[in-house]
Amino acid sequence: MRFQLCLRKKLHLERKYGTVRNFSRKHKTTLQYIFWGILLAGYLAMVIAACALNFQRAVPLFVITVAAIFFVVWDHFMAKYEHQIEELLSPGREFLDDHWSWLKWVIWSSLILGVVFWLIFDTAKLGQRQLVSFGGLIMFIILMFPFSKNPTKVRWRPVFWGIGLQFLLGLIILRTGPGLMAFQWLGKQVETFLEHTDAGALFLFGENYKDHFFAFKVLPMVIFFGAIVSLLYYLRLMQWIIRKIGWVMLVTVGSSPIESVVAAVNIFVGLAESALLVRPYLPHVTKSELHAIMTAGFSTIAGNVLGIYISFGISPAHLLTASVMSAPASLAVAKLFWPETETPKITLKNAMKMGMSDSRNLLDAASHGASSSISVVAHIAVNMIAFVALLSFVNSALSWFGNMFDYPQLSFEIICSYIFMPFSLMMGVNWQDSFMVAKLIGYKTFFSEFVAYDYLSKLVDLRKRSGPKFVDGVQQYMSIHSETIATYALCGFSNICSLGMVIGAFTSIAPTRKHDIASEAVRALIAGNTACFITACIAGILSSTPVDINCQHILENTFASGLPQNTTDVVSCCQSLLSSTVAKGPREVIPGGNHSLYFLKSCCELLKPSTLNCSWIPNTF
Repeated sequence: MRFQLCLRKKLHLERKYGTVRNFSRKHKTTLQYIFWGILLAGYLAMVIAACALNFQRAVPLFVITVAAIFFVVWDHFMAKYEHQIEELLSPGREFLDDHWSWLKWVIWSSLILGVVFWLIFDTAKLGQRQLVSFGGLIMFIILMFPFSKNPTKVRWRPVFWGIGLQFLLGLIILRTGPGLMAFQWLGKQVETFLEHTDAGALFLFGENYKDHFFAFKVLPMVIFFGAIVSLLYYLRLMQWIIRKIGWVMLVTVGSSPIESVVAAVNIFVGLAESALLVRPYLPHVTKSELHAIMTAGFSTIAGNVLGIYISFGISPAHLLTASVMSAPASLAVAKLFWPETETPKITLKNAMKMGMSDSRNLLDAASHGASSSISVVAHIAVNMIAFVALLSFVNSALSWFGNMFDYPQLSFEIICSYIFMPFSLMMGVNWQDSFMVAKLIGYKTFFSEFVAYDYLSKLVDLRKRSGPKFVDGVQQYMSIHSETIATYALCGFSNICSLGMVIGAFTSIAPTRKHDIASEAVRALIAGNTACFITACIAGILSSTPVDINCQHILENTFASGLPQNTTDVVSCCQSLLSSTVAKGPREVIPGGNHSLYFLKSCCELLKPSTLNCSWIPNTF
């Protein structure tokens, strides 16, 4: 009897659970919608509550929520009505195709006139400094054209659209209040986010970990960021972001699908990682596409090293802006330096297919990302040791050689300052600062951007201390404008060390293209450097600080009212005044910027420049 009762209960339970299982299978989609609907409703209720309590505090959460809802709705809308939209827009497309022969001249003429008028009004408002950067931008394009692989095959749409998109991004970020505030806020959030690395470093290395700043404070950021990127890949957020950015560049710049995706990927990851993401397609890309892929890697920096430069004291907002702006610039320069002469084989559908994470869960993804960062950390550490030591040796050897000719101050910095000085002038750096920026470019090109940013951070720190600009005739720091241009010019992996890394990584991924990779790598390095210089030119055209605009008011309040004279704003204004002053001899001094001789005399006594004899300035008080 007991056995029969147990058997009946078992059968009853199996039927009951079977009914539940069948119901869940039958209504699986409905149950999933209900589950996600409850979660979404709870999240929206939380956002509304946060906004009701303190809207100003909840603005970032509100903006992120609205942006996420917009893109999700957009994706579903396009997936459902894409064909209907194409049919709706087809008459307009046919009209453009039929009349494009004359419409393109109207469009290009309007754009050129718009740029000319904008430059006229901008020059009238801010001075002629922006014109130098604009002239440098034109000169870099002109210089690249004769050295193009096929000058007669250049398609100008990718070139102009790439630079135009870069200019538009810079205009929104650097010249509009909301854009500047958004990127400054984003930069602060990134800086705050990366400070959480300190918790892990403190736990592992103890309270005195900052005594070894680079090893125990800076390098752990790479590991932390690597873990976060791996998590984003596991959650498919990174692939989604890359597809959106790649699609924008595909539509605007007109680059091939694989080029657009790789340019978008390089905003977030490094050279080798971006190559791994498109590993299946590398054997089949054209020579021009291969050149563009390598150029995109050389002209951008990876997100996992962004924290290092921020920890050096470089502006997070400018670093983020440079990372975004360099992506379209890399495509523009790549298509100018190596035009497409073949038919690309990789379709849009294939290029947008990105591999999924191999991790099983979030913890596995975080662990995998941290572990994969070990090689990056080791690469950075050994290169910093090697290159700083090598720089010291080269300077010692050059000083020994120069001593034979009574010139013991000969150094690598001096040589680079003369080689790259014309390029820094073309980017819009004033004459006084051009040699210092040229040295930084030399560090970046022949050694590493880590070394260059390290030296730039020391210059920024000296300026912030507002000490004397010249000590024993040696310039100690630069103006804010020159620092900004240098930040953009250095923002890329285009150096000799990366050249070897790219050849090795790409050859291991696509051994059948070994000859093409080796023959194109040097050209890609030059193109990557040029893309960084063009980005710096755009920054020189668009960057304007309140110091540049209100110097008359600042100097008047400072020297007339006896306020402290060693503030950053006063030093920057005095630097600008001294660099624009024309001195022909005693009592023949013409101040720049419509400033008075009194302001010039005060600035000269404050900074004690070696380029101007203060006694030549007549007393007016």
